[in-house]
Amino acid sequence: MQQQQQWKLEGDYFEGCNCNLICPCIFMGDPTEGNCHVTTAWHIQRGNYNNTTNLDGLNVVGVFNTPGNMATGPKWKAALYLDQTATAEQSDALTKIYSGQVGGFFAAFANHIGEILGVKSVPIEFGIDGKRRWLHIKDSLELDIEGVTGRDPGKESRIVNPAFSAVPESDLVLARSTKYSYNDHGIQWDNSGKNGFYCRFSYSP
Repeated sequence: MQQQQQWKLEGDYFEGCNCNLICPCIFMGDPTEGNCHVTTAWHIQRGNYNNTTNLDGLNVVGVFNTPGNMATGPKWKAALYLDQTATAEQSDALTKIYSGQVGGFFAAFANHIGEILGVKSVPIEFGIDGKRRWLHIKDSLELDIEGVTGRDPGKESRIVNPAFSAVPESDLVLARSTKYSYNDHGIQWDNSGKNGFYCRFSYSP
């Protein structure tokens, strides 16, 4: 049962998956290869839980293996990675938020999850430089994406009003991964050169 707690997160989001550009999942289509191996990453610039726990500057990563259509099923396998710099209190708050225990977007998102592979506290390297975003978890995950170039190279190419997204209120900047490899929980892949997105995020109950 969801607890009634106040919380808010704002910052930078990006993701990579094994679909070709443009990932059909965001418009309720089937994944390009029949399943989707997607990594989602949040850098929390400003965050607070229950008006007592400050979450500024922390990183959270989700890795998902979806065996079919992301919206209609079957349900997904999921792994969660929390910033090792977080205190026990901060990690507890992040776990409650991202598992959907305290409402908001993640409570609805949790309905798609069939199996939790694990929750780990790890060093997470998260970086931003212009149209580039990167993420590194030692011995487990490397994801580096860069925004694609449109007719005007000075502008970002955006997906407006996607039907299915981890950041429902934001338009998605279209990107391509230059590196995307994963090896953990008995799952391994290398999906470099595939679809990516990035945007700002803001969540609350």
